[in-house]
Amino acid sequence: MRKLGPCSQTTEVVVPFHDIDVMSVVWHGHYLKYLENARWALMDRLGYGYEMMVESGYLWPIIEAHVRYVRAAKFGDRLDVTASLVEWQNRLAINYLVTNSGTRARVARARTVQVAVDRATGVLQFVSPAPFVRQVEASLAPTRS
Repeated sequence: MRKLGPCSQTTEVVVPFHDIDVMSVVWHGHYLKYLENARWALMDRLGYGYEMMVESGYLWPIIEAHVRYVRAAKFGDRLDVTASLVEWQNRLAINYLVTNSGTRARVARARTVQVAVDRATGVLQFVSPAPFVRQVEASLAPTRS
């Protein structure tokens, strides 16, 4: 992980058979699904899960995703996927680290970026909506020193 933010959440994935390609490793596209699961766990921890996101009146499309694959994961591997909040004032940026649960070896690292879009007008927001920022900062308050 390039940078660890003030709040992180780790989820575990046990690589299922249907995620394996003809080379007997996890197909590269499935890692995005693993990242997504960790991202939603992080958003739930921040108190801004899917329901809250919908109620807020903003959509949060992913506008950028980058994955660096370091080591192949295989059927049955247990992976720890850590999502870490690194930006929230003007956009939502999350860094990820995927490691093998048993060996702690790095499997992949990644980053996603999302922006707020007004649901009613479709207008891109260049600053994160105040309700989102307040929720994140309220969630972080007890953990900050």
